[in-house]
Amino acid sequence: MTRPTSSETPDLGDLVMRVARTLRRRGAEAMAPWEIAPHHARALKVISRHEGLRLGELAAHLRVAPRSVTDVVDALESRGLLAREPDPGDRRATVLVLTASGRQLMQEIGQARRADADTYFARLSATDRADLERILRTLDTAG
Repeated sequence: MTRPTSSETPDLGDLVMRVARTLRRRGAEAMAPWEIAPHHARALKVISRHEGLRLGELAAHLRVAPRSVTDVVDALESRGLLAREPDPGDRRATVLVLTASGRQLMQEIGQARRADADTYFARLSATDRADLERILRTLDTAG
């Protein structure tokens, strides 16, 4: 077996992307029992954090075109996971709220994903996990 040359050795950005792809794949696998697509779960997560969003606001949080989010909301509403309700500040508009089923699903998915992440990161020492978390939070806040 030959060693990779320096041009074949992944740089830090490549390594981060590899880990991110692995976590994304594992997260999708962890959500499989609930038969929910990752982009649907992301929408539910945003709504759970910012309940009462309008469709355009959800699109902005997800960084997608407003027309794209309509299909996602329709699918989640048809499953009984969220509801459109009149906006208390403007009765002509609607806001998105999770149903009890949506909140329950978010709890279950969250537990499954956290358990999977704990398993994935268990190969690191507690100190390394704390350092990685600190570093990632620093990078995340830097934008």
